[in-house]
Amino acid sequence: MASLLCLSLLAAAAAATSPGRLVPFDLLYADGVRAYLARDWARAAELLQRALHSYAGLRAARRACRAACAREEPFAGGPGRWEAALLGPVLQRAGCLQRCLGRRLRPAPSAHRASRAVRRDFQRREPYNYLQVAFFQLKKLDQAVSAAHTFFVANPQHLQMREDIEKYRRMSGVKSDSFQDLEATPHWEAYETGVQHYDADEYLQAVARLEESLSEALSALEECRALCEGPREDEDEEEKMQPGLYEAIAAHYIQVLKCRQQCVLEIATKPGRISATEDFIPSHLDLLQFAYGQVGNQTLAAECAASYLLFYPTDEPMLEKMKQYCTELGEDAAVAARQNIQHYVQRSLMEKKLIYYAVEHLGETFNDPDLWTPDELIPENLREKHREDQEKQKQETLDVEEREKRGPLPFEGIAVTMDSQQMNGTQRVVFDRVLTESECKDLLRLTKAAGEAGDGYRTRRSPHTPHERFEGLTVLKAVQLAQNGDVEWRDAKLLLQASEKSRKIIESYFTPGKKLHFSFTHLVCRRAVDGEQEGRMDLSHPVHADNCLLDPEGQECWKEPPAYVYRDYSGILYLNDDFQGGGLFFTEMDTVTVTAEVHPKCGRLVAFSSGKENPHGVWAVSRGRRCAIALWYTHSQEHAEQERVKAEELMEQRAVEQDQPDGDKHQGTDRSSRSSAEPRVPRRATKPADQGQKPGLDRKQHPKVLRARDEF
Repeated sequence: MASLLCLSLLAAAAAATSPGRLVPFDLLYADGVRAYLARDWARAAELLQRALHSYAGLRAARRACRAACAREEPFAGGPGRWEAALLGPVLQRAGCLQRCLGRRLRPAPSAHRASRAVRRDFQRREPYNYLQVAFFQLKKLDQAVSAAHTFFVANPQHLQMREDIEKYRRMSGVKSDSFQDLEATPHWEAYETGVQHYDADEYLQAVARLEESLSEALSALEECRALCEGPREDEDEEEKMQPGLYEAIAAHYIQVLKCRQQCVLEIATKPGRISATEDFIPSHLDLLQFAYGQVGNQTLAAECAASYLLFYPTDEPMLEKMKQYCTELGEDAAVAARQNIQHYVQRSLMEKKLIYYAVEHLGETFNDPDLWTPDELIPENLREKHREDQEKQKQETLDVEEREKRGPLPFEGIAVTMDSQQMNGTQRVVFDRVLTESECKDLLRLTKAAGEAGDGYRTRRSPHTPHERFEGLTVLKAVQLAQNGDVEWRDAKLLLQASEKSRKIIESYFTPGKKLHFSFTHLVCRRAVDGEQEGRMDLSHPVHADNCLLDPEGQECWKEPPAYVYRDYSGILYLNDDFQGGGLFFTEMDTVTVTAEVHPKCGRLVAFSSGKENPHGVWAVSRGRRCAIALWYTHSQEHAEQERVKAEELMEQRAVEQDQPDGDKHQGTDRSSRSSAEPRVPRRATKPADQGQKPGLDRKQHPKVLRARDEF
């Protein structure tokens, strides 16, 4: 049934490009959603499928017409005044497009312009979300599974769909081949298969699939570029003075050029991922030259190397390989880069040159998607910023390699469970086995005092939600409670030691050789309020960034009070997992798109940089009590946690008193030294660069950014 659905979608999309009525997809989508809300499942399924057909047909018609008109009305120089020579062909091309689209689209092409919100829904595959429910209600299980899987591929952070997919997998009668992506892109399927063969040293199979991927990717790029020539999408902008003739032409043309440049990111971004695969086209050539060399086809290996050098002409390892290939082939061998790659590079450089002119003289902005853009192409006054952006990207890419040079962590037995790449971000990491089960139990015993005589909260409502109660304890308060005999000294000492152990781990991982000071330490618990969890929609802690004020609408994070701007790194050391909800999650700047999640458990430490690159929140605690040590660190000595200094002084005073004769009765009761072992000195291992090393695929995914305050 899933294959039938896929075929029907393709057939309808093809039919939609032929003459006849093509109903605007946004109208069909709106009617489909209304039918869905009315629980008219059959009509909802029909309308949503027709909306997808119409959307595909509209895109196909636009691509076909632009390609046809490029052939029928090519741009060429002509005699006469420059305006006739330039604008005459432009007018002819416009007329061709109007006639072509008018033949293919009924009603008029203007009726098919949808709002930005609707277009975004289709780009995110939202209709499939509705479709899977409608098909499920109609007991068309295979089609429901295909629709669900198609949506989930592009939205892997969607928690409800993740649960639905797991339920489908457990259902009897669901076929494994029903889990197919109805909008799969051929180049990604070929690329991933090719990389698998490459990693397995199966080079013959690798070159076949990578060549297929490269060809399909270049085709997808052309289709994307063709769609860039559509109307300007300014309906959401504030009304402003209309530009003159030349300004309007220039502004629209630059918009088209920037769209074309961004197409490389579109084809290089796997559905469901946030960031593009870095250097997607050049990396194909890099992998292919090595694979062809391994199968003994030096001619094609040299061709791929020459093509790669069009992007990076000074790349020393590739120049060495090129010299080797030329030696093996002989001096008379003619080695040239591929023509399609030459065309790709020349066209891209021409467009970049025009865009940078507009940036310099017309006030335009441009985020260059390529790392290989030569410096000489960029205006002198823009080069410094471009270099900074490139260095930042390169640094993020080298994070994994740099961590390998840091040597082992400062304590035995601690494991890195997830790094930044696995968490789809930068400066994020999860460690396990930081505490033992017995240490977690001792600290949980200490949390009981937080509820009774903590920092004045006394199980009051959480400052972030009325549906939870909050208990907190600082290190100084813990030591003072120990002085009063309300808690055991060993438990208060363990809180100091556990947080210090976390500091050393985070410092050695993120900033080796650069001191991190405590900014604030807080033993906190959140308890779900009984009888107030039904239909709850809020979070335990809203999405925010730790050292800046998050502005999702403006896509900014302002480093100004009341944000704690001096905080550099943050950590959460979990003590338990016997509760429901309460996990940490990271998002994009929009505060909605989840990029990674961390599930609490005893001894797990999640650490991350405190800036806008790591917006995060906490899911609602819907049952039980979640306890953890919240930690913030700073490089600034002047912002070091003064309460901690006082707590350590009191702890030292206690140790001195125990050394006195009348303190003998206390000795032997403090067993918390089990976590105070000095760390081993990390071995900084460096491995020499190998010019003949197999090209790797360590491509980091970069997320985006996020609200402030985080004291609790």
